[in-house]
Amino acid sequence: SPILGSPETDSGPPPERQINLSNIRAGAMARRAAQGQPDTKDTPDEPWAFQAREFLRKKLIGKEVCFTVEIKTALGREYGMVYLGKDTTGENIADSLVNEGLATVRREGIRGNNPDQARLCELEDQAKASKKGMWSEGGGTHTIRDMKYTIENPRNFVDSLHQKPINAIIEHVRDGSVVRALLLPDHYLVTVMLSGVKCPTFKREADGTESPEPFAAEAKFFTESRLLQRDVQIILESCPNQIILGTILHPNGNITELLLKEGFARCVDWSMAVYTQGAEKLRAAERSAKERKVRIWKDYVAPTANLDQKDRQFVAKVMQVVNADAMVVKLNSGEYKTIHLSSIRPPRIEGENKDKDKRFRPLYDIPYMFEAREFLRKKLIGKKVNVTVDYIRAATGPGESTPAFSERTCATVTIGGINIAEALVSKGLATVIRYRQDDDQRSSHYDELLAAEARAIKNGKGLHSKKEVPIHRVADISGETQKAKQFLPFLQRAGRSEAVVEYVFSGSRLKLYMPKETCLITFLLAGIECPRSSRNMPGGMQVAEPFSDEAMLFTKELVLQREVEVEVESMDKAGNFIGWLHIEGLNLSVALVENALSKVHFTAERSAYYKTLVSAEEGCRQRKEKVWANYEEKPVEEVVHVTEEKERVANYRAVYVTEICDTLHFYTQDVETGGQLESLMETMRAEIASQPPVEGSYAPRRGDYCIAKFADGEWYRARVEKVESPAKVHVFYIDYGNREVVPSTRLAAIPPAFSTRNLPAQATEYAFAFIQIPQDEDARADVVDCIVKDIQNTQCLLNVEYQGPTCPLVTIQFGDTKDDVGLGLVKEGLVMVDVRKEKHLQKMVTEYLNSQESAKSARLNIWRYGDFRADDADEFGYRR
Repeated sequence: SPILGSPETDSGPPPERQINLSNIRAGAMARRAAQGQPDTKDTPDEPWAFQAREFLRKKLIGKEVCFTVEIKTALGREYGMVYLGKDTTGENIADSLVNEGLATVRREGIRGNNPDQARLCELEDQAKASKKGMWSEGGGTHTIRDMKYTIENPRNFVDSLHQKPINAIIEHVRDGSVVRALLLPDHYLVTVMLSGVKCPTFKREADGTESPEPFAAEAKFFTESRLLQRDVQIILESCPNQIILGTILHPNGNITELLLKEGFARCVDWSMAVYTQGAEKLRAAERSAKERKVRIWKDYVAPTANLDQKDRQFVAKVMQVVNADAMVVKLNSGEYKTIHLSSIRPPRIEGENKDKDKRFRPLYDIPYMFEAREFLRKKLIGKKVNVTVDYIRAATGPGESTPAFSERTCATVTIGGINIAEALVSKGLATVIRYRQDDDQRSSHYDELLAAEARAIKNGKGLHSKKEVPIHRVADISGETQKAKQFLPFLQRAGRSEAVVEYVFSGSRLKLYMPKETCLITFLLAGIECPRSSRNMPGGMQVAEPFSDEAMLFTKELVLQREVEVEVESMDKAGNFIGWLHIEGLNLSVALVENALSKVHFTAERSAYYKTLVSAEEGCRQRKEKVWANYEEKPVEEVVHVTEEKERVANYRAVYVTEICDTLHFYTQDVETGGQLESLMETMRAEIASQPPVEGSYAPRRGDYCIAKFADGEWYRARVEKVESPAKVHVFYIDYGNREVVPSTRLAAIPPAFSTRNLPAQATEYAFAFIQIPQDEDARADVVDCIVKDIQNTQCLLNVEYQGPTCPLVTIQFGDTKDDVGLGLVKEGLVMVDVRKEKHLQKMVTEYLNSQESAKSARLNIWRYGDFRADDADEFGYRR
């Protein structure tokens, strides 16, 4: 009957000593056959052996005893007496065993003069007389246990218990988290591994020796001193691949939690999932050990150890959702920061096709990516969230199959107490990253994420669904002029359409997703002139205009990824739509003007928002805010003159008509500045004559100013309009208005002294007021011929009547007779009248209409077949 004693010491586990009780013998307990030796057999209990052990176990375990050593054999076995309590006056354990009939006295070595031995013999005789224990009638077969060392189907066995606590005795402690337990009442001897944790172990080396990991012995003693040979209850929780996982309940506490708290164990993800007593308690216990740096955590450094508390936990506003696992937030300081959600992986596509296909768009083409992004966008955009940084993932270089990642701040983000990552995972819109056991760079709520994923898999949500993958066919119309043209009337008719702002290029240029139409469009804000950002242009980088960045940030903060309404009015020639954008009742064009980040553009005059825009602009202009910082007031009388003008002003000035186009537009030079042009030409030609340009040295580019040699052999200032080939360059003579196609050998760089800076282009484009240009080519050619005869290369008088879409519309009088040229065309029946509605023009319009009536009566030119306009105007190319 050996007894183990262990007084505590400070450095590691205390020494142990085995004491064998002198002079008595108790039965041997059952032993399992040696594994791997087929000829050995299991040895059953000797009768009353287990009862003797139980008698001692209940009496002694966890109690203080004292002992005396009488004999030490050559092999080092120690025999002696053990007393319950502090000294030898306590209960003599050998006496008690003999007295209960649970041990026999070794009488062979008795010397008559030893009182201890004499007393034992006397106690044995009494026990025999009283038929106690082994001396009772009927032998002891009923005391022999039916030991079961193996379980046929451990998983079924565990499942059949339905996690009910089962009584047990801990027979052996292998290491801090693995024990052998005797399950009662059926005497199964099983190995149980504690769910959710792992302690340092004793590694078996190749030569059969054991080498303990740091703190293995201490952890083992911690468990042993609390559980070995104690009565406990065990909840058998799971049985993955033949290992039984369980939790041991003892009246004094839960050993699993204690081991963690004392730094003797670490949490294990795979088995925490089956732990029934609350996984969060285990994480909390482990966290407290890490914070205190006890035992296995003595060198522990928290992933966020080098962050200030304010950088570890903060409230921020979500400005943008990136893909499906990250977001840009705005801190209280105004600074922007990208936050990745800890321990989750967004939907991704397996295989190669994404890089091969240039049209691949992750947001729409990766299954469930769009759903995940939308879930986050709807929940978070513009909202305040709580951010707890869990770890900083260091930057990684590009690997063979992985791209380079910059440093990432990974955090748990909650809103209204909901962990966003957990919500995303539970909907099957993200998966949970698996880590190495000792990898601490993970979410502080990792177990909830795993549980959420298990639920999503079980319920077949999102990525785990067996259903067809949702497909998003999103047409990108931005920059596709043809598609945009077809789509325009549809959007115009729709009035206000719903949209989501996907991207902000500048203060007034956005990319929108139209959910009803499932397409992407580029959208320009109407009615304003917003400072332009820097852009790559064919001629190099265009410098950003002042306040362009502020305007862009303003628009971003207000509308990026928000749901907005747009009214499309028109489109530009590049296929971008132009119109008004509203967010929660606010017109973005108005907001930019109000904040002095844009000016009102004259095109706003026709819109319903014109008054609001102008009054918003007025205040900023007076305060000289931002874009108005360098604004100088114009002299007042001019302004009054323009706004009050309700009478037609006839302010004719002398011009020289230099060119008439087939479209009936024409170009003139001001007679006043004509002298300047002549002297510029003379000086320029003299300079060219003294230093002739090298033929073919000039490479023309569209939009460049240059000089060109005209048919008369002289050089003139020109602008390149198109380069078909070096032999075919389309140029526009900027001082005369005529166009020509010339070889590049007839072009040269413009000498700086003669650029448009020193003298602006002298030819100005105009069109006739009050006149409809005939659609029919022959009719139009007649008119052009007539005008060329009358006014080309002559001096006339010109008056601007009103603005047209591309140039001012004017009336022209002959220099000598002062007759109105346009009115003459109407009288001749060469053109029809364009009836203007403005009040102050009515007198002129009436005069033109009267002339038209008389031409019609006389059936002149276009009226020769009478008034054709009623039924077949289209056929003739006229509109009424």
